[in-house]
Amino acid sequence: MYVYLPIAEISVNVFLILGMGGGVGFLSGIFGVGGGFLITPLLMFVGVPPAVAVATGANQIVGSSVSGFLAHWRRGTVDFRIGTVLLVGGILGSTIGVGLFSWLQTLGQIDLIIQLSYVIMLGIIGALMMVESIRTLLRSRKHGSAKRVKLHQHHWLHGLPLKMRFRKSRLYISALTPFVVGIAVGVLSAIMGVGGGFVMVPAMVYLLGMPTSVVVGTSLFQIIFVTANVTVFQATMNQTIDIPLALLLLIGGVIGAQIGTRIGSKLPGEQLRGLLAAMVLAVCGKILYDLMVTPSDLYTFQIL
Repeated sequence: MYVYLPIAEISVNVFLILGMGGGVGFLSGIFGVGGGFLITPLLMFVGVPPAVAVATGANQIVGSSVSGFLAHWRRGTVDFRIGTVLLVGGILGSTIGVGLFSWLQTLGQIDLIIQLSYVIMLGIIGALMMVESIRTLLRSRKHGSAKRVKLHQHHWLHGLPLKMRFRKSRLYISALTPFVVGIAVGVLSAIMGVGGGFVMVPAMVYLLGMPTSVVVGTSLFQIIFVTANVTVFQATMNQTIDIPLALLLLIGGVIGAQIGTRIGSKLPGEQLRGLLAAMVLAVCGKILYDLMVTPSDLYTFQIL
């Protein structure tokens, strides 16, 4: 069963898109990521133009993130205080990012920038997370049980002004740190069509020092509003959101997130980080391969 996508200008299998949305929603519930780092490349792999994949992927992330967030909210694993600081920075960053996206689109370089951004960001984040996960697993096997260690070191960031107490996360740090992290994730959300969870989750664990138990729910809380902001601006400024495609992804994503949340709560933190790192590196490798391989059509023409 196929459906025509008016903005992407291609026909796609309905069940394939539903399955993609469900799979990404499932991962969203497990890892606390919006899933954009997977859904955007997957859409490009099936022929959706990168600009449309980015904008529509951000729209799908809203639905799957809401579904996963509600499940964590009921468990009491959301730190709304630090999440709000991250959110303010994320709204600012995503607004700036959409403007940058529009500018790159007028230059005709947006497709290349999107793919290069994925290779660079996913490669760095995936490698760092994989190394840390392997070290943690080896340490736990060597000592027989996971030894409690500090997830972050005190450095100059902890000496910044405007300190706030985040009781849920048991932190007393400068509000500037999560604010800047939010801005960076917001820009990435607009340019790459991601919720930013693959950056947000490691930053919350290793940079801010948040407990793993509240990282996932808090990440999803911030992702909801940042990606909603991106969706509105992409629709009004760039007209790159394909509504039929977004609806199919949303249906699958909401269902998958509920299932993923139940499974994710039963897995240890180091295993979650290792699995996420493996997926990040796999997607990075596929995009890098597509950039390096000789295309089947050496020349394309576009009527302006």
